[in-house]
Amino acid sequence: MEEGAKLHLKEWLITQIESGKYEGLCWEDDNKTMFRIPWKHAAKKDYKQTEDAALFKAWAVYKGKYKEGRDKADPTMWKTRLRCALNKSTDFQEVPERNQLDITEPYKVYCIQLDNGSAKPAVSFGHYPDLITIGEGWNKDRLLPLHHNDFRMKVTLLYQGQRVMQVTTSSPDGCFILQGRVPLGNERIYGPCTAQQLSFPSPGSVSLPSCMAEAMNRLLCHLERGVLLWVAQEGVFIKRFCQGRVYWSGPTAQHSDRPNKLEREKTFKLLDIPTFVSELQSCLQGKGPTPSYEIELCFGEEYPDPGIPKTRKLIMAQVSQIMLEKNQEPLFHRRANT
Repeated sequence: MEEGAKLHLKEWLITQIESGKYEGLCWEDDNKTMFRIPWKHAAKKDYKQTEDAALFKAWAVYKGKYKEGRDKADPTMWKTRLRCALNKSTDFQEVPERNQLDITEPYKVYCIQLDNGSAKPAVSFGHYPDLITIGEGWNKDRLLPLHHNDFRMKVTLLYQGQRVMQVTTSSPDGCFILQGRVPLGNERIYGPCTAQQLSFPSPGSVSLPSCMAEAMNRLLCHLERGVLLWVAQEGVFIKRFCQGRVYWSGPTAQHSDRPNKLEREKTFKLLDIPTFVSELQSCLQGKGPTPSYEIELCFGEEYPDPGIPKTRKLIMAQVSQIMLEKNQEPLFHRRANT
């Protein structure tokens, strides 16, 4: 790794475990697939900030969120930041049955996630060329660089096929799509993320039969905690918090002809950027079809559902990553000139 290059959370955390610098941070098993992380509450009488907040402080310092002598110490925020990062990461999964939170030195246990069996590119995303390779005679200026920091998404909400909202997100933390707003003080679920909040518009904002409006209102009651969507270097990810069921379709979906359900409080990769880049290269060279980058979410109803057109689904969202959408432009430009 180049000098000064930042480690991802997984590599950083493994380095801290191996260092032995932090009391209570250790491997849970001999195979080093699970680890303990100290989790003492700041309200405990024997809480010592120097020791009990040391790891959380180190992460805040490493990420540039805290500088000694400049910023006010905030152990609660440090801890919440690391927890939020762990929850959002696809590299970790909490193991609640192994947690020990009611003992003198409480801790949580996390498992380091292995591959889900899908093939990974032989070259990591960070080593892709700055520009997608294209054939002769192409306008390279139309392609965006892919060592990218563009985390924007275009999110469109639809009620029975009618567009009721379209937003381009701007926060690196992504966005919540939910009913109402993220409840204050509920950091156990949401953390202090600066994700944008996209609230479902009132069903009254579109012309619907009264029976449909009533059905939609009943559905919205179960979407209060919503879903969190975000973009990372590796792809587009989602985590469902709401009680209401959520289904989806997209490039990495398991099924194209039957429903794909999002399990609650589990991170899913909706789109793999390295795979998209590889497929786009092949397409531009005339060796493959146009790769898909669009994602669809369906709230409360099974999807995809071959028997029912999506224009009849009560609530849907269409999501696309801005950078990938722009990288598709040369394909349409090519077709228009052939």
